[in-house]
Amino acid sequence: MTLITVRPEGLYCEAGGFFVDPWRSVDTALITHAHSDHARSGSSHYIAHHVSQGILRKRLGDTIDLRGVEYGEKLKLGNTWVSFHPAGHVLGSAQVRVEQGDQVWVISGDYKRCLDPTCTPFEVVPCNAFITEATFGLPIYRWQTGEATCREIYDWWQSDLDSPSLLFCYAFGKAQRVLSELTQFTDKPVYVHGAIHVLNEIYRQVGVKMVETISTSEMPRSYKFKGDLVLAPPSAHRSSWMKRFPQPQTAFASGWMAVRGARRRRGYERGFVLSDHADWQSLVNTVLQTGATQIYVTHGQTDVLSRYLTEAYGLNALPLKTLFEGEGDI
Repeated sequence: MTLITVRPEGLYCEAGGFFVDPWRSVDTALITHAHSDHARSGSSHYIAHHVSQGILRKRLGDTIDLRGVEYGEKLKLGNTWVSFHPAGHVLGSAQVRVEQGDQVWVISGDYKRCLDPTCTPFEVVPCNAFITEATFGLPIYRWQTGEATCREIYDWWQSDLDSPSLLFCYAFGKAQRVLSELTQFTDKPVYVHGAIHVLNEIYRQVGVKMVETISTSEMPRSYKFKGDLVLAPPSAHRSSWMKRFPQPQTAFASGWMAVRGARRRRGYERGFVLSDHADWQSLVNTVLQTGATQIYVTHGQTDVLSRYLTEAYGLNALPLKTLFEGEGDI
């Protein structure tokens, strides 16, 4: 029995009458998290973990029909039982567990296994079939802790207190993780681009602790940000917004910074390896820990990871092609 199939609209459960992270408008959409390649506008009804509601309404509109649920809460949808479980990716991120009879499928969405003070840690959910991402599905990708990387960011910031320190990172998830980890090293305020500022408030409303942040737009035009740390999304790099910061030192925080040459190609002086996705070993370990014998691999290095799981562990692992094969917020 196949509980989940791929339709033009996305991953579909016929027995339950719902889609998971559909990329087109559908009647009922279960959303793993609020990144734009997983949460699309236009569906009639949405279900997601309740902590995701603030971000989802910010991105999809205040008037969407959205039901928030708790982790582990069981829902009867059609002939299936469905529950959401922590994915450890970003605020409110979840895996979707679908059960019918003796079959259990888990759609992981995006996930990571490193501890992150801004979201609930990943939960291993035993299943028969597991759909896993593979954004960083190559052995070269191995992460240190977020605390260790943010210590490097703090030391880089302190290394030049005569200039602004501009750290570029994705506005949803990555920026808040940095701001939360920095509470271990400083009580100084950090300045943020407006795209980050509006999301910070949603994080604070659900109790996430971060350093004090000030929107750059609140400062007078004469203010030079000397010795300050400023966080901004990659879209602001080399834009007119940067004219406010005379001779800054620049850096980018991303998992792609693990690849030699990526920092140079993207035009940053420094790169910090920090990802909200699982690294290679975490991907492999997670698949094995679920106990699943049928594995579907999507988003990224699908061929490499599926072949390795088949050859090394005898699993039936297959690439699963979806519309979005890369992750914007990495």
